[in-house]
Amino acid sequence: MSDIIYTKVDEAPELASASLLPIIQKFAKAAGVSVGTKDISLAGRILATFPEHLSEDQRQSDDLAELGRLVKTPEANVIKLPNISASVPQLVGAIKELQSQGFALPDYPDSPSTDEEKAVRAKYDTIKGSAVNPVLREGNSDRRAAKAVKSFAQANPHRMGDWASDSKTHVSSMSGNDFFSNEVSATLDKASGAKIVVETADGEKVLKDGLDYPAGTVVDATFMSAAALKEFLATQIEKSKEDGILFSLHLKATMMKVSDPILFGHAVEAYLKPVFEKHGETLKELGVNPNSGLGDLLARVKGNDEIMADINACMDARPPMYMVDSDKGITNLHVSSDVIIDASMPALIRAGGKGWGPDGK
Repeated sequence: MSDIIYTKVDEAPELASASLLPIIQKFAKAAGVSVGTKDISLAGRILATFPEHLSEDQRQSDDLAELGRLVKTPEANVIKLPNISASVPQLVGAIKELQSQGFALPDYPDSPSTDEEKAVRAKYDTIKGSAVNPVLREGNSDRRAAKAVKSFAQANPHRMGDWASDSKTHVSSMSGNDFFSNEVSATLDKASGAKIVVETADGEKVLKDGLDYPAGTVVDATFMSAAALKEFLATQIEKSKEDGILFSLHLKATMMKVSDPILFGHAVEAYLKPVFEKHGETLKELGVNPNSGLGDLLARVKGNDEIMADINACMDARPPMYMVDSDKGITNLHVSSDVIIDASMPALIRAGGKGWGPDGK
């Protein structure tokens, strides 16, 4: 094992590593320190999860699991670069790209029905979202910036855009019946079993059973009302239209990989409510899942002139959307992982409360 492990990741960080890693290795070698690599990229993690579908020369070791064990030891020294926390569309895209390169991976089952499909889906679901950080941070994770880097940032702060005195930009959040307002917690005075139950008009459904907690455990639970969320979204869409501002949604859909893609899906449905009301059955037959975003929806209805016309008419009647890439027509609601709140909100603040609109301005 190398003295220092440098992680192989995805896209931009990997491009930067092509020039940076050799420099690090050269300097470290002079001090007698070896620098090796481990692959925690999305593609690498997919391949490591399905060795039984690959030929011997295509198989890849589970480097994330190996690093998970390593970081719990005193000898661990891992340089962890930013990695993709994959949404379902990103995961499906990576699977298709690997399949096109000759890797016989199973498709991601949108609606698993057989035991085999459910098993495949369960494996893929361990890869999506923020699957890397919880593993590597089980060790002694130090996220502090080096003193020289921090000093440079303090001396050269990000330029703050000009905020107009009449700016209508604002942040809205639910005033009740959300995760925050419904949260309850309790500290167990003795060891106890537990289960997670949802109570609906149709009765009680056990989501998870057989949980065991030792004495002193803090048990926390909450829920969000879908009806309250829908009402909130409808109000904000209408208010954005009245104020003449861009409508945007900011979530943490990669880290909160269960809840936030569902919240995102509600926003897609709210924005295109007339389309879902009119073409609901057809959209269902086409396999449309609003949680996968507007981009996936548009790809599935391509060629259906009536639905496309209604989508365009609906979007013309709605407030313009905050754009991820106005040149390519990629909106805030295209993919849940495109707008991550801890990056998007600071960017909006630094830009003086302004974002790119569909008109490219």
